[in-house]
Amino acid sequence: MTSTNVLSISFVKSYIANPIVFPMKAIVLQTPGNFLVIEKDTPTAPQPHEVLLKVIQLGVCGTDLHAYRGRQPFFTYPRILGHEIAAEVIAVGAEVTHLRVGDRCAVMPYRNEQEDQAVRRGKTNCGSTLRVLGVHEDGAMQEFITYPAELVFAANELSADQIAMIEPLAIGSHAVERADISPEDTVLVIGAGPIGIGTVAMALLKAARVLVLDMNQNRLDYISQNYPSVSCILLNNTVEDSLNELLDGQLPTVILDATGHKDSMQKCLEYIAPGGTIVYIGLFIGDVIFHDPLFHRKEITLKASRNALATDFTKLIRLLKAGLVSIDGYITHRLSFDDSLEAEFNKLYLPEERVIKVVIEF
Repeated sequence: MTSTNVLSISFVKSYIANPIVFPMKAIVLQTPGNFLVIEKDTPTAPQPHEVLLKVIQLGVCGTDLHAYRGRQPFFTYPRILGHEIAAEVIAVGAEVTHLRVGDRCAVMPYRNEQEDQAVRRGKTNCGSTLRVLGVHEDGAMQEFITYPAELVFAANELSADQIAMIEPLAIGSHAVERADISPEDTVLVIGAGPIGIGTVAMALLKAARVLVLDMNQNRLDYISQNYPSVSCILLNNTVEDSLNELLDGQLPTVILDATGHKDSMQKCLEYIAPGGTIVYIGLFIGDVIFHDPLFHRKEITLKASRNALATDFTKLIRLLKAGLVSIDGYITHRLSFDDSLEAEFNKLYLPEERVIKVVIEF
């Protein structure tokens, strides 16, 4: 029995007797570059449709790294970070039937405060009142959280590493579904960071040919080692020549841009084949500007992809269980919830660290 399970059993017994008996640790990002360790009460007993969760592992997202540097859009301080969550169910509300105490689970960290037009149409990932854990409200960089049970998915056969990676992989899954990829397509993924890597994995499941473009050779090396069928292109001044050479004079029919970089996103219109589809996964604060005659001449389909849907989470759980998606080598750095996170976070920006994905272990 793991130490997490020992703690959980002890906690459940005491929690039932006295729901607010334990203090817990949380880490607050007070201002850019300034974490503060605090002690707060554990959450109250879950409401009928909620669950109480013990956080066991947390992925560090690009959102968290940008927030730490003070460069994250739509972000306010102070904030408890964390939305890539592996957790254990500690208590369930009276109306919850799909989860049991002791279940390991993934958490979909986006919820809508109102059932608006988008939500009614099934587009729960982009509702007008959407709130993301660790961005719009306090996240999971704390020992326990309560959360709506409908957004929590049992994943008992998976490791904590796998569960914590479901959310970034789900973002890639949703983007690939937005692109409507067929086996006849040639797909270019721009940006080989964590989201781009997940996008590559999901695009390959569509039986399409996949290429990746990035300016970081280390990340392209990861792609080459783990996805040998994927052609890698290092960003330079001759990208179009490289594409033409690899594709015998053709161009990609689908481009998924995971950079959130203005110049890259605008260049997509030059790289795409006539009749092709571009999906923007990353975002920046500013305007995307393109030459309208080029856009019309090529009859380009341009889409955005935001967050993910519940179906992406359940799909990833099945794919990981079946071994059809692997996270081997994806996690390059491990931190402890007991570490001095400021010192550790500062290292994550250094090129020599060769960071791909970071997790915090509780």
